Amino acid sequence: MIHTKTLKELSALLQSKEISATELATHYLDRIEASDLNAFLHVDRALTLAQAADADARIAAGNAHPLTGVPIAHKDIFVTRGWRSTAGSKMLADYVSPFDATVVEKLHAAGMVHLGKLNCDEFAMGSSNENSAFGAVKNPWDTAAVPGGSSGGSAAAVAARLAPAVTGTDTGGSIRQPASFCGITGIKPTYGRVSRFGMIAFASSLDQGGPMAQTAEDCALLLSAMAGFDERDSTSLTPEQGGVHEDFSRNLNEPLTGLRIGVPKEYFGAGLATDVEQAVRAALDQFVKLGATLVDISLPNTALSIPAYYMIAPAEASSNLSRFDGVRYGFRAEGYKDLQDMYKKTRAQGFGPEVKRRIMVGTYVLCHGYYDAYYVKAQKIRRLIADDFAKVLSGPDAVCDVIMGPVAPTVAWDLGSKADDPVANYLADIFTLSTSLAGLPGMSIPVGFGQGDKNANRPVGLQIIGNYFAEAKLLNVAHQYQQATDWHKRAPAGI
Repeated sequence: MIHTKTLKELSALLQSKEISATELATHYLDRIEASDLNAFLHVDRALTLAQAADADARIAAGNAHPLTGVPIAHKDIFVTRGWRSTAGSKMLADYVSPFDATVVEKLHAAGMVHLGKLNCDEFAMGSSNENSAFGAVKNPWDTAAVPGGSSGGSAAAVAARLAPAVTGTDTGGSIRQPASFCGITGIKPTYGRVSRFGMIAFASSLDQGGPMAQTAEDCALLLSAMAGFDERDSTSLTPEQGGVHEDFSRNLNEPLTGLRIGVPKEYFGAGLATDVEQAVRAALDQFVKLGATLVDISLPNTALSIPAYYMIAPAEASSNLSRFDGVRYGFRAEGYKDLQDMYKKTRAQGFGPEVKRRIMVGTYVLCHGYYDAYYVKAQKIRRLIADDFAKVLSGPDAVCDVIMGPVAPTVAWDLGSKADDPVANYLADIFTLSTSLAGLPGMSIPVGFGQGDKNANRPVGLQIIGNYFAEAKLLNVAHQYQQATDWHKRAPAGI
């Protein structure tokens, strides 16, 4: 079955001309059409096959990149020329961008073939992909469960083998958590590594794009094509700051002998489900067998990451989303009396409940009289959180090379089970938020499943966190684990 192959394997088949890009794209389009997971929001067969024909021409002319002809789908937070760019919101339901996001542009330049746009929580706000204006995505391992969010459509598409590779974005864990819930691999790079130009903004100091695929090796190939300085993005790292083009697969085959793995005590306390802890502990034991050493560490400000994040991110969201007012583009309400009334009705009707909630919180913490008490204090806590990581990962006194722990406290929960309790959703991000606040790279790899009749078919992910610019090291660590185990090869029933 061609769709069970990894991106690396598909690349080899294309380069050897055992299959054409057109045949491959057609195969995936047929699978997408037959799927009922609601992972895709917009597919255009004619546009996809035109790109596939171009890829075939490049391969025939001997002018191909290793990724040429390989299909990819993009989270609908990246704007795309030709395909709708909705951010999962009614506000942008029919919007078609006149240009491509830099990430889309780079992958297209490498010759990848675009399959379509993937469902996500509205404006990337959520942990379950239930906040999309176009309906929830189902987890292919258990369709009664959430796929995680906000990149739930991306994770579900890879897990169901509807696409061999996808893009996602991670603001507070939105690549790592859905990767964990759907049993795939995903990496959030160092903040600024991947251009934000053309990424519909949620929280500008936190948003970061990254790849999601079956394996760490696939993610390394994708990240190598995605990363690099972009003069159109003011948050993009310059070459002097570390924003250089890299081959992230260069260290994949290095042995792990002598690797020091930091295990934070704060990640294994109350609230962590027993089945998740057992799967993570088993993965840590496997790393010891591969030559690594476990080191007990403390990240004392971990618990403060939730209140700090839910001050900073909504504040930035309230500012970023002020542009959606019905005047220039996107949804506009009908039946308004004047301009002020049009603003109110457009935003009331165009935004969903979670987006409205975060705009209200963000506007409140930025108000005169509350800015210092909430927003500034949250930024100070953010600095303390970053310092926690620096003490164990940086400098001559560093005690570990990477940090490992669970991605989320539990496996995926049932669709609708937390719909009336937004705080319960927020608490699911406890282990991912601090990495995002610090701007560090982090990734998720599959390491097992939950336990019991209900959770036995719901995946568990291991989080691997590194120092700034340590993506190649993280991918090496993940790849070596995947060479010794087969969790990443497992697919939902019927795939």
